[in-house]
Amino acid sequence: MAQHRAAPGEVIDLSPLGASLPAARTTALVKTDAFEAVRLVMKADSDIASHQVAGPITLHCLEGRVVLRTTEGAVELGSGGWIYLQGGAPHGLHAIEDSSLLLTIMFGR
Repeated sequence: MAQHRAAPGEVIDLSPLGASLPAARTTALVKTDAFEAVRLVMKADSDIASHQVAGPITLHCLEGRVVLRTTEGAVELGSGGWIYLQGGAPHGLHAIEDSSLLLTIMFGR
């Protein structure tokens, strides 16, 4: 079954998943020529290895706690925390606890 992607003008609920978080999976919300938005779900003690993407990104922690590692150091994001990274910046993530984040990747033109 194809994953549902948001249509222009469609409201998407990004409320914390709460008790449903342990069974949740990462979900692509929308992808256009300009950007991609993803609800990124990480299980406690999981990692996303250091990598980089060409365009700028934002991460908004919707629930849980993660550590974002960059060449500048590490910063913890808790529920409500938001951060912006320049395109090409190496970064990785470590989930301190079950977490969901809104990841937005901007594409260059």
